[in-house]
Amino acid sequence: MTSMFSLRRIGTVVCGFALIVAGSATAPASAALPTPVSAATARSYLAAMSAAPESHADSYDRDLFPTWITVSGTCDTREWILKRDGVAVVTDAACKSTSGTWTSAYDNVVTTNPSTFDIDHLVPLSEAWASGAWAWTTPQRRTFANDTNDPQLIAVSASSNRSKGDRDPAQWLPQTSYQCTYARAWVQVKHDYALTVDATEKATLTSLLNAC
Repeated sequence: MTSMFSLRRIGTVVCGFALIVAGSATAPASAALPTPVSAATARSYLAAMSAAPESHADSYDRDLFPTWITVSGTCDTREWILKRDGVAVVTDAACKSTSGTWTSAYDNVVTTNPSTFDIDHLVPLSEAWASGAWAWTTPQRRTFANDTNDPQLIAVSASSNRSKGDRDPAQWLPQTSYQCTYARAWVQVKHDYALTVDATEKATLTSLLNAC
């Protein structure tokens, strides 16, 4: 499969309304992160990953992962993802979303105000750091933090993103209906970037993928 970046192939990125409803809408099919690998492929990726303890957590600094960069024209990564993940999104000359509808796959919150949504790094930056990104260069970390090709960035409600924080799937999961997609995406990103998994994380992901 094609990856924007991995330790085997390193590159750089080329490239007011209130909440409407919570817990009652289904995310439109057109609003989604790139489709992750199948459960079978994710299981094979995960099985090949040796469980390893995280390291260098104390030296993590978010500034080592530059965000948001210009992706296309006047669009930075945040605005690009908002446009991708929304429905009927209208943007101004600066690529700022002026209207549209967004549904958070993590908790089914729906909004017409994009300022209430965050762009989540599905594999959190601090998690990546402790799983091997501590050894990357800044350009490599910039690529990871702005990856629009892998299923790594997604527009979600600010409340769900804050609830997740920097926790891995053994510590936090989205709503049940999205957990299979989430696990598949998590494993794909870790595989494509040659990141490690710890023992508890691997066990949880194995259980999730076996239920897909």
